[in-house]
Amino acid sequence: MNVENLLIEVGTEELPPKALRKLAESFLANFTDELNKAELNYSQATWYAAPRRLALKVDGLVTAQADKVVEKRGPAVNVAFDADGNPTKAAQGWARGNGITVDQAERLVTDKGEWLLYNAKVTGEATSALIPAMAQRALDKLPIPKPMRWGSNKTQFIRPVHTITMLFGDELIAGELLGIASARTIRGHRFMGEASFELDHADNYVSALLERGKVMVDYEQRKAIIKADSEKAAAQLNGVADIQESLLEEVASLVEWPVVLTASFEDKFLEVPSEALVYTMKGDQKYFPVFAADGSLLPNFIFVTNIESKDPSQIISGNEKVVRPRLADAEFFFNTDKKHTLESRLASLETVVFQQQLGTLKDRVNRISALAAYIADQIGASSADAARAGLLSKADLMTNMVMEFTDTQGTMGMHYARLDGETEAVAVAIEQQYKPKFSGDTVPTAATSCAVALAEKFDTLTGIFGIGQAPKGAADPFALRRAAIGILRIIVENKLPLDLVDLIAKALELHGASISNNNAADEVLEFLMARFRAWYQDKGISTDVILAVLARRPTKPADFDSRIQAVAHFRTLEQATALAAANKRVSNILAKVEGELSDQVDSSLLQEAAEIALAKKLAELQPQLAPLFANSDYQQALTLLASLRETVDNFFEDVMVMADDQAVRANRLAMLTQLRNLFLHIADISLLQ
Repeated sequence: MNVENLLIEVGTEELPPKALRKLAESFLANFTDELNKAELNYSQATWYAAPRRLALKVDGLVTAQADKVVEKRGPAVNVAFDADGNPTKAAQGWARGNGITVDQAERLVTDKGEWLLYNAKVTGEATSALIPAMAQRALDKLPIPKPMRWGSNKTQFIRPVHTITMLFGDELIAGELLGIASARTIRGHRFMGEASFELDHADNYVSALLERGKVMVDYEQRKAIIKADSEKAAAQLNGVADIQESLLEEVASLVEWPVVLTASFEDKFLEVPSEALVYTMKGDQKYFPVFAADGSLLPNFIFVTNIESKDPSQIISGNEKVVRPRLADAEFFFNTDKKHTLESRLASLETVVFQQQLGTLKDRVNRISALAAYIADQIGASSADAARAGLLSKADLMTNMVMEFTDTQGTMGMHYARLDGETEAVAVAIEQQYKPKFSGDTVPTAATSCAVALAEKFDTLTGIFGIGQAPKGAADPFALRRAAIGILRIIVENKLPLDLVDLIAKALELHGASISNNNAADEVLEFLMARFRAWYQDKGISTDVILAVLARRPTKPADFDSRIQAVAHFRTLEQATALAAANKRVSNILAKVEGELSDQVDSSLLQEAAEIALAKKLAELQPQLAPLFANSDYQQALTLLASLRETVDNFFEDVMVMADDQAVRANRLAMLTQLRNLFLHIADISLLQ
């Protein structure tokens, strides 16, 4: 089978930079899915993307579909012929539809009967004839939330389309995509190279754009150059560039020909907290800030331009002029904000509604303050510091700086708290109240910070559930799922002795009459427990281990985690499978018994050697297990319980539990209850697969 290389390029106006990678990857995935459906084999496929184009290249693509034989089954023989052996209308219609006569049909014989059969030979279509429709379907499936129209064109796409190129080797594939006819025309850089040129072969796409069009269409190449050149530029300043991955992706999506340059700003701006300066450089200007080895911000920034200038100093000067007013704004806001303490802003929180039914931000900080102090008492933190940090936790929302640079909330509160003379614990807790902010973010570790961060999240969770606005489906406007995971992570990772039921009850109590949902406590607990399952699955813990622990409903997250780790370890022991099966058997036996079950064993009623041995083993283990359970040393406890395997196996092999003698039967059931309860101190082992 002959093969050739295929190129498809869609030339557009500037595409949304934050969506560029996703669009390109989706285009390739959708198109290769079409190739697979059409049974068109290829060796490899690659996507390309730049601000004004999406493209893909498929190497080693067969030039035509393979011929194949398609079985077309007709009616059953007993339906195809009448009693005299003449073809029925059903058989004749089927044969006519396949272009044959009934007597030309073959027979398909199976153990279920006999049917008429026609093996149709289907000639494969030329790949070039199939490409346009496949490419259009691939484009139609792109993740475009708000498609747009342009000119008089009725076609919709994420941005106006100017050129379409479909080349199969050196052959131009005729056809249209998005209302634009395929042509060899490729547009180059707006200001450098050739504005447009004709592409002679699919294999020359990348090189022709580089050499003639001054466009680096390979996304990963652009990204790598930007990163390497920025790091080199920072090193020349004896610093390190702050190259956040998401910003690097965005910058790579904004330029066709990356040129990295370095600029500076006045030292006086360094008196402003660096977070505000970094926010405006990265968020507004897409610059890379530069930090010294000691972590302090340098008065420099690195930026990427889209053009090779004969006089780079002009571009550098222009960017310095652009960023200066933004830095001056930050300086002005900071100096203005310093004139008022965070405490003095508390009154203004009464003018801002947090949620219509849950009151103002002032109501919210009062609740957070009280709950943070309550939590602090339980974890050995200063309740006074926790209460103070909770009270001031939202005051920075009323500052000029945070109103302008919203992502600095919490961080600016920390800086202003320090200027106000608040304790360091209070200042840090204000900053860390929002942690973890995203998946993979760190959690607070200082006790006061933990108390405030937990209080902030519990207040939100219980409040929103309390007014009956639990998240539905993917919608989660109050980010309750993130808050729930944050609560669990803070408690587990810091091994805090906190109970979810207790904290939920206290948080709901502080909401007072605002709560209208009588089931809020149960719903919040269920919501948190469900997050446990998702969290541990993401960490690679098997579902049966999670379910075994969930069955016991432990509501202390640190205790829950200890059980998970213990059961996961137990599952690796050779005795685990047999003991899980035994627990399942015991559970089934006990479930069929009516009335209450005792766990008190009468040694005088023991008859068989196997039951005497099991009773003795259980009696030996209980005093050893008691301190382990008390200290939550579940892994050691399960290791001890694993020693029961042989004794339990012998019991079930030699002893009839449901004996005729009622007293003997009850005694044996009591022993099984005792056995089951020992395991249930930790988890329901019977659920392990």
